[in-house]
Amino acid sequence: MLALAGLLGVEALRATRSHRVTAERALRDYATVAAWELLSAFDVRLQRDGSTALAAVAGNPAASPYDSLPSATALVPAADSFLPCRAPQDASRFAFALDLRSGALTVRGAAVPAALGTWLRDTIGTAARAEPPAAGRTALVWAPPGSAGPGLVLAYAVKSVRYNGYAAHDAPLAVYGVATCRGAVADAIAGVIARHPLLPTQVAGGLPNERLVALVVADPFGRPLLRTGPVNAQGAYAGDPASGTGGLTVRAALPPDVAGQLIVARPGARLPVLLGLLALTSALTAVAARQLRREHELVRLRNDFTSSVSHELRTPLTQILLFGETLELGRAAGEDERRHALAIIVQEARRLTHLVENVLHVSRAERQMLRVSPRPLALAPQLREIVERFAALAGSAAVRLRVELDDGIVVAVDAGALHQIVINLLDNAVKYGGPGPIVLRATLVGDHARIEVEDDGPGIAVAERARIWEPFVRLRPGSAVPGSGIGLAVVRELVTAHGGECRVAATKGGGAQFIVELPDATRSVAADGRSDARPTRSEEQAPWPAS
Repeated sequence: MLALAGLLGVEALRATRSHRVTAERALRDYATVAAWELLSAFDVRLQRDGSTALAAVAGNPAASPYDSLPSATALVPAADSFLPCRAPQDASRFAFALDLRSGALTVRGAAVPAALGTWLRDTIGTAARAEPPAAGRTALVWAPPGSAGPGLVLAYAVKSVRYNGYAAHDAPLAVYGVATCRGAVADAIAGVIARHPLLPTQVAGGLPNERLVALVVADPFGRPLLRTGPVNAQGAYAGDPASGTGGLTVRAALPPDVAGQLIVARPGARLPVLLGLLALTSALTAVAARQLRREHELVRLRNDFTSSVSHELRTPLTQILLFGETLELGRAAGEDERRHALAIIVQEARRLTHLVENVLHVSRAERQMLRVSPRPLALAPQLREIVERFAALAGSAAVRLRVELDDGIVVAVDAGALHQIVINLLDNAVKYGGPGPIVLRATLVGDHARIEVEDDGPGIAVAERARIWEPFVRLRPGSAVPGSGIGLAVVRELVTAHGGECRVAATKGGGAQFIVELPDATRSVAADGRSDARPTRSEEQAPWPAS
């Protein structure tokens, strides 16, 4: 069981790790998709706004390479609303037109220094000839650090010439555009992030972009342009960088605190669960092993019990058979010998009856069929009668018994069960007690009748006081004292059936004191209505067997 559970745990752990790797790969793919989705959405917005601002001058191809071209003045109204900077007074905003045929540059808006004009003419001219955008599309050019226009971003479109109904993109005529600032592009990207979902709703679970994904947007030179999303991205699932319009680069990452809310998410740590299951299996295996040991112990105890009972049965049966044959064959010499033989036969028969009663009580208790019928009885007379009957069971033991009884106690008890309880306690005291007298005491404690049996034997160790009430348990199984190990177990079952309790303590002399408490006890009332509170009487019995 333990090996199989460990193997299953290892396989489950491997499956969990495989699932975790797959889920983490999916999360990184989601981050990559979010980056590409941002670039795509920004490009859509750039083309939409750029076509509005530049379409009037660059949208229609020229019919001939020799057509006259509109000047930059036509771009001024549209340029004011295209990629606006936050500060209207920013001197870097202007509109421009570059005639690629002659290299003439016209500017409307802010004054352009000669060095900036030269840089713009060279940069835009080279870009338009090398990789001209498609007709009607807007492109971006970023001014590198240390150039004549640091911080500038040029958004432009190319006006081309048409031959025979087709646009010749490799023959651009002019470039029209707007010079703006880096902040304007950053604001445009931020607007896209605020309005456009970067992941499908069924995947993102309705989370806004600001909580869902951490984004870092950089210009073509690697300078950060915009950071948005959760600040603490430690342990985030970063996707591959995406590059797009104008050389922008976007890096996206999914924070771990929202990754669990996506459809494909990293599973929770299953190792504690697996370890818990393994520990549970280990505990069950230990319990099973303990149960097996207890089963073996029970088998041993039952075997000892069978051997002890067989011995106890054989001894009285041998005596009964011996003296029965003596009477049958007429070997008794006289009336006194006949009476003696009959007395021994009766005594051994009572011992057999007592042993059989104990076995039957244990069997009924195991099948939960033990039943008692309590009724109010005067306790002292019952105990005196039991003591008289016990004399026949004492065998050859010459032990004195001192009886201290409170004559006024009335308790609800089953007479047969009380007889079996007291007989077993006295029998145990006779077998294991010392040579001193055995004390049988009955007192009233509150609403409980307390019966005590004391001896002056070696006593019972504290660690063993709970075990002696279990069936088939003998503290000294190898001793010569006969016994089956069920007497005290019968006492416990009968006392529990009455709702009472039993325990064992040590006497002042070191012997054992067995205590039985039965509920529903009262003191009898005399004829005049007063409580019959007579003092406890102490009686000394003769040694058994009585002479």
